[in-house]
Amino acid sequence: MGELILIRHGQTEWSLSGQHAGRTDIPLTEAGKTAARALAPRLARRRPVAVLSSPLSRATRTAELAGLVDVRPDPDLVEWDYGGYEGLTAAQIQETRPGWELWRDGVVPGDAAHPGERLQQVAARTDAVLDRIRPLLADGDVAVVAHGHLARVLATRWVGLDASAARLLGHPHPGTLSFLAVEGGQPVISAWNVP
Repeated sequence: MGELILIRHGQTEWSLSGQHAGRTDIPLTEAGKTAARALAPRLARRRPVAVLSSPLSRATRTAELAGLVDVRPDPDLVEWDYGGYEGLTAAQIQETRPGWELWRDGVVPGDAAHPGERLQQVAARTDAVLDRIRPLLADGDVAVVAHGHLARVLATRWVGLDASAARLLGHPHPGTLSFLAVEGGQPVISAWNVP
């Protein structure tokens, strides 16, 4: 059985500043492009049988620069819709909501382009992705290029935990790899946030 290779897209201006970039399509910085290219040799050795990506350009461009081919955009891999918190940092949100924490408190509705999403909705999307990926793993590795919070939820759901347990995983750095596998019949996180 193959592994699920989880790739966080390369750095953007918003990931650098700590702004919540859910549905806003932010391009990679030069550092983000360099990090994506640096993934290519390691991924070339793996030769995934399938590659899925968030449809946002920061993810699809990361996949391209990392040398991945036949990338299938999957709308279920788009980042959490942060609603009215789109573009804000945690510190800015806490100015109006002292003690705010995404995993516990969620988001507030935004405009029509950013209506907001509950954690359970993000989990339902990642569960749907995992249902599509599991049969493919019988033939080898599957690569997924996605976003930080979504990756945490996906990994948590992979090991069978409630999505709220994603708060226990460190935020994957831009341009890093994580590996989800099965050991002794049990889903595991075999590596997390590997540069």
